[in-house]
Amino acid sequence: MTTHKLLLLPGDGIGPEAMAEVGKIVAVLNGAGGDRFETEEALVGGAAIDAHGVPVADRDMDRALKADAVLFGAVGGPKWDGVAYEIRPEAGLLRLRKDMALFANLRPAICYPALAEASSLKRELVDGLDILILRELTGGVYFGIPKEIVDLGEGQKRGIDTQVYETYEIERIARAAFEAARTRKGKVTSMEKRNVMKTGVLWNEVVSRVGRDEYPDVRLEHMLADAGGMQLVRAPKQFDVIVTDNLFGDMLSDIAAMLTGSLGMLPSASLGAPDAATGKRRALYEPVHGSAPDIAGQGIANPIAMIASFAMMLRYSFALMREADALEAAIAAVLESGTRTGDIMAPGCRQVGTAEMGDAVAAEFARRLAA
Repeated sequence: MTTHKLLLLPGDGIGPEAMAEVGKIVAVLNGAGGDRFETEEALVGGAAIDAHGVPVADRDMDRALKADAVLFGAVGGPKWDGVAYEIRPEAGLLRLRKDMALFANLRPAICYPALAEASSLKRELVDGLDILILRELTGGVYFGIPKEIVDLGEGQKRGIDTQVYETYEIERIARAAFEAARTRKGKVTSMEKRNVMKTGVLWNEVVSRVGRDEYPDVRLEHMLADAGGMQLVRAPKQFDVIVTDNLFGDMLSDIAAMLTGSLGMLPSASLGAPDAATGKRRALYEPVHGSAPDIAGQGIANPIAMIASFAMMLRYSFALMREADALEAAIAAVLESGTRTGDIMAPGCRQVGTAEMGDAVAAEFARRLAA
């Protein structure tokens, strides 16, 4: 029996409410007689600013580096709008990604059959949708230097963000995309803006070479990122694996998320490179939704994206495929039964709150594990 040590970072807004429902899933696993999970919590985001004056304390960063995996909630809210840019709540997440060297962000966009009507697109466009977006996470415009606002005098200022990519950064995310495609439908779509950006030219060149030389069995196509956004809302099922940079990945993954009916439904995984000695990866898992301060504390938030992020953890960090499959199937079964939180409510369904949705998924998960 293996024991896995998890660091839970609930964060702000609805983060703690959704994270509490993962505790029910952990309890089911710990009672099932297989691998066990030990958890500890720490502060991040606005909660950490209030307690420590920084969005993630050094000692909690050290805990994240030593954990077998990290589960993250959400950060931010109007309470912290006035803090300095360098210590804004989101800076805690950026530090986690950077210090843990989490270069590959995996964001699945899956439309559960029971929710096809909740999409903003017609059912036939999204029913059966299964896309995986790989976003490069530690380079690009979010981290490029210089990043500053310069006072030019006479009431004028200049804002500067620098888009920078090196060959190795593009190679490793490209390889991750091609490897993922080999386990799916065998197609990768690389998105950039080579028509106006030099980084896009390099991105296109490197991805093409990696695909040609190392993955000739995987079909590769290139698409300008703006055209890709249009195609995601026009004919999303044409895509299998999409690989793109940090900025475009941020935007395109949110577009893809809304195809499924709600941001509250989708998980994500952020992975580092395998350790040369052990093969283990540092990893952080988080729901795609934000902190939603407007509904925080009301017990109505949808916890499915958080629970599904834990399912990704079971799959990618611990290779517990049976358990991951059972948890994902439990989510689908609960939705098929008509159980809904308010964001995905439909006529004829039964509306529940955060805790009741968590209870339903945990009970179904337990049933499937025992079968």
